Amino acid sequence: MDLRIKTFEEYKEKYALSVAQPEQFWGEIADTFQWNKPYDKVCEWEFDSPDIKWFANGKLNITENCLDRHLERRGNKLALIWEPNDTKERFVRWTYKELYERVCEFANALKAQGIAKGDRVIIYMPMIPEATVAMLACARIGAIHSVVFAGFSATAIADRINDAQAKAVITADGLNRGAKQVPLKRVVDEALQHCTSIETVIVFNCVDWSPNMVDGRDIWWHDAVKGMDKHCPAEQMDSEDMLFILYTSGSTGKPKGVVHTCGGYMVYAAYSFQNVFQYQESDIYWCTADVGWITGHTYIVYGPLLSGATTMMFEGVPTYPDAGRFWQVCDKHGVNIFYTAPTAIRALMAYGDDHVLSYSLDSLRVLGTVGEPINEEAWRWYHLHVGKGKCPIVDTWWQTETGGIMISGLGDLSPQRPAHAGYPLPGVQPVLLDQEGKEILENGVEGYLCIKHPWPSILRTTYGDHERCKITYFSHYKNHYFTGDGAKRDENGMYRIIGRVDDVINVSGHRFGTAEIENAINENKHVIESAVVGYPHDIKGQGIYAYVVCETMPEDQNEARAEIIETVVEQIGKIAKPEKIQFVSGLPKTRSGKIMRRILRKVAEGEADKLGDVSTLLDPDVVDEIVKGAL
Repeated sequence: MDLRIKTFEEYKEKYALSVAQPEQFWGEIADTFQWNKPYDKVCEWEFDSPDIKWFANGKLNITENCLDRHLERRGNKLALIWEPNDTKERFVRWTYKELYERVCEFANALKAQGIAKGDRVIIYMPMIPEATVAMLACARIGAIHSVVFAGFSATAIADRINDAQAKAVITADGLNRGAKQVPLKRVVDEALQHCTSIETVIVFNCVDWSPNMVDGRDIWWHDAVKGMDKHCPAEQMDSEDMLFILYTSGSTGKPKGVVHTCGGYMVYAAYSFQNVFQYQESDIYWCTADVGWITGHTYIVYGPLLSGATTMMFEGVPTYPDAGRFWQVCDKHGVNIFYTAPTAIRALMAYGDDHVLSYSLDSLRVLGTVGEPINEEAWRWYHLHVGKGKCPIVDTWWQTETGGIMISGLGDLSPQRPAHAGYPLPGVQPVLLDQEGKEILENGVEGYLCIKHPWPSILRTTYGDHERCKITYFSHYKNHYFTGDGAKRDENGMYRIIGRVDDVINVSGHRFGTAEIENAINENKHVIESAVVGYPHDIKGQGIYAYVVCETMPEDQNEARAEIIETVVEQIGKIAKPEKIQFVSGLPKTRSGKIMRRILRKVAEGEADKLGDVSTLLDPDVVDEIVKGAL
C-alpha cells in the first residue's frame, strides 16, 4: 500500500484534484485499506454544528490494518524497535508477528478484566513498548484509550479520569527518565482518591519496585496476561466510532478531550506519514515524541504501523548520558528518518557541536520538526550538522485537533525555506482571513489561519461537551475551522506559522491554556489572583511569565516563588512551571475588569516602550510599577 506522491508535479496535480473533487480523491485512498464492510459515502459535513462524518457506515478495526494485513508479507519484518534509557540495557526488537501476538494477548487480558467496547481506558505509562501494546489492545476490543503524558500530576490525571468517566487505568510501577526514576503507580494512587469510576488498574513492572497494590482493583500486567490466547478477534467498529480521546489545554482551566474516530483518522494517519516523510519499505523511522501527545499517537504508533513501517521508541532524554545520545542512537540503529522538536534541537545546540560531530549520521535521509515553528538559526544548525547539508527538513504544522500533519514539505520533493512549514498536503484547504473574516487571496500577506473544508482526521467533538468544540473551533469564522494560529503566506504561496493568537502558551511543543496555569497558581493560599503570558525563550520557544498578586507583598520572594512553583507542579506537572514570577500589587485591567494580557506580554517580551495607550485602564499607575519591576 504505497500512498506516496513521487514528484512535485504530481503533488500539484493531486492537490488540484483534492480541491476540485475531494470525495473522489479521498475515496481512492480509503479503498487501499481493509474494510469489513464498505462505506456508503466518503464525506458528509457542515461546520455550523459542527457535524462531520467520513466513510459513513464503513466497518473496520484499525488494528487489522496496523497488524493483521501485514502478517503474510511482513510477518517477520521489524515493526518496533525500542531503545532504553540506560545505554547498558539491551534494546528490544519486535516483528509484526510478535507485536500482533502481544497486542492480542493483552486485548484478551483487558476483556478478562471486564473491559469492553465503548469503555474508556486511561494509559499513564513510560515510553516502553507496552505503551504501544496497550493502545492497540484497547483499539482491538473497541475500548477508547486516553493516553496521559507520564509527567502530569495526580490532579491532572484525576481531572481526565473524571471527565472521561474511565473504567480502567493502565500504568507502571515507575519510569526511567535520564538519571531519575519517577513513581508512576504512587501518582495514580493519589489521583484515584478523587475518582469513583475506576474498577481496574493494570500495572507493568518497569523499574522493579513494590508499589501498593489494592486487592480487587490492582493487578500486575504479567499476571493479567498469564495463560491468555495470542489471538483475539478484532471488534468490528463503525468508521465514526471513537478511537481515542486526547486531552489538550484550552483557554479555560478545564482540559478539553479531543475526540478522534476510527475510519478517517486511520486514512489520514497513513497517508500523511507516507507522504511527508517519503517513507520507503526498508526505512528505519524514529519519532522522538512521547505517546502521551498526539505526535506519539499518529507518528510513532498508528501512521507507521498502518504503513508496514519499522518505528522506533525511545525511553530516555536527548542529554542522557550526554548530549550525543540522539546521534548515537541514529548511528546504532541506522535511522533513515528522524523527527523531533525544535526545543530538543535548540537544547542540543547549546551543548556545542562536538556531540553531533562525533557521529557519522550517514544513514539519515529525511529530517523533521514538530510542536512549534522552528527558528532559522536552529533550522540551519540541524540541516548542516545533523543532515550534513543533504537531508531535507520537513517543518510540520498540525495540532492535536487536526490528528495529522496539515502543512509541510514532502521529503525531498518540495521546495525548502528555513522557518517555513511550506505547502498544504493534498486534501487540506487552508486560508488566511482578516479580522472581519474575509479571505485574503493575495500572497505576501499574513492573517488568521483557518481551514475551509474538512479532512478525514479532523476532530469530531470535545468529549462530553460538543458546545465547547463548536465555540472553540467553529464559531470564530462562519464555515471555517479556526486553528488559533496566525500565519504568513509568502510570494510563492508557502506558509510560515507565526504562533498562537489566543490565550495558549506553547512550551517545548506542549500547549497550556493561560487559565489552566493561572488556576493552579491561584490555589496557593497567599495568592489573590494571577495572570500568565508567554515570552520568547531561547530553548523552549516560549517560557511562562507569571504576574502574581498576593494578600501582602512576600518578604522572601524566592521562597514565595518556590511555593507557587510547587503548587503548579502539583496541579499540572513540572512541564508547566513558570520560568519567571513577578509579584505585583495589581494587574492592568479595563474598567469592565478584563485583564489586558497584551500589555503584560509586551513587558515580558522586553518591549515596554510599545505598550500603546494605557490611559483608559482602570488604574494606569499599575503599569508603571509592573514595567519597573520586570524580570
